[in-house]
Amino acid sequence: MHRDSTRVIRIGDRKIGGGNPILIQSMTNTKTQDVQATVAQILELERAGCEIIRCTVPDMEAAQALSQIKRQIHIPLVADIHFDYKMALAAMENGADKIRINPGNIGGPEKVKAVVDMARERDIPIRIGVNSGSLEKPLLEKYGGVTAGGIVESALDKVRMVEELGYENLVISIKSSDVLMCVEAHEILAARTNYPLHVGITESGTVASGSIKSAVGLGIILNQGIGDTIRVSLTGDPVEEIKAAKLILRTLKLRQGGMEVVSCPTCGRTRIDLIGLAAKVERLVEGYPMDLKVAVMGCAVNGPGEAREADIGIAGGEGEGLLIKKGEIIRKVPEESLLDTLKEELDNWK
Repeated sequence: MHRDSTRVIRIGDRKIGGGNPILIQSMTNTKTQDVQATVAQILELERAGCEIIRCTVPDMEAAQALSQIKRQIHIPLVADIHFDYKMALAAMENGADKIRINPGNIGGPEKVKAVVDMARERDIPIRIGVNSGSLEKPLLEKYGGVTAGGIVESALDKVRMVEELGYENLVISIKSSDVLMCVEAHEILAARTNYPLHVGITESGTVASGSIKSAVGLGIILNQGIGDTIRVSLTGDPVEEIKAAKLILRTLKLRQGGMEVVSCPTCGRTRIDLIGLAAKVERLVEGYPMDLKVAVMGCAVNGPGEAREADIGIAGGEGEGLLIKKGEIIRKVPEESLLDTLKEELDNWK
């Protein structure tokens, strides 16, 4: 497994690489200068399960806001830097636990050196990020357009720029909105480096389409043992990114814990409002810390048997349903009481 042999990098009080747990990241979409709004969003993301948070730093006011933000949150804070090396310096001065840069676009060798020197002085890791949309013209010409090989070569060129300055406290991130290209690029990169990798499908889309694209791409990448941190990039509430990331990791057996809801797709035999009930159950279980499998089934044909495979389940009938717990039918419950009954069982779970 590639991730078992990557270098261990410390980000704030967390470690990635070397077989450490895969951490879930997200990025704020507030104005970083608005400390109150940014902190409120980060705290909400923490509650959802976010373990590393990134904020954009487009100007000095945003950089200076990081110190106030950091004092009020509980997870490592990453500064996202583009074009101006001074923003990277200011972010580190104001407490960033990691900085994300593309060394090719922050102003030349001397400016890259200034950033690396301060990172070394403060032992702050640098995430070198390259997206398919930022591929340099010579590489586009060499590869005949955007390709997985070109993305990897671009990233490793940037890594060498920093390595030549004597710094190897690095994380690499290569992203593309083309799922299969992104997969191929990670396969190539994993064979050529032992730096920890942050993986994701960039610009993947809305919550619905982006979650599917991310699940496909990240599923293939992670299942090959590649990836030390992940982000599901979605156009929407970043809390949805955390939900999707947790489910991807649980599905791949890369993370334990959390409630898993399974429900049938419904058919003509369904006699209760299973679609509405399943949605309510998903919202209900978000508030419980237990590691349980909850089944919501719609009919008497397969429902009872499949619900028995879960820790607790509901199998619907004609305006009513069976409550099944640890493989045993507990009682029959009217349809309108199913959700309350499930809540009561979870509140008193033993």
